Amino acid sequence: MENKQKPDFLFESINYKILLIGLGVIALGFILMSGGGSDDPKVFSDAIFNFQRIRLAPTVVLIGFGITIYSIFKKSDK
Repeated sequence: MENKQKPDFLFESINYKILLIGLGVIALGFILMSGGGSDDPKVFSDAIFNFQRIRLAPTVVLIGFGITIYSIFKKSDK
């Protein structure tokens, strides 16, 4: 009789799925934050101060951090 032990993972599979979703939301926030620069370094562009880069992108990143924290603290249903 073989006594094989199943490896004990720290989290359940749902925790890892939620964690990946949170990391995707964080990546989306950083993508939204990028850009807005000028092609000519001597010319200033006001595009870096638009709603997407100042309000939306940091909010999306914070929501992503909240999702990842939730995935860590979520208990299994066992």
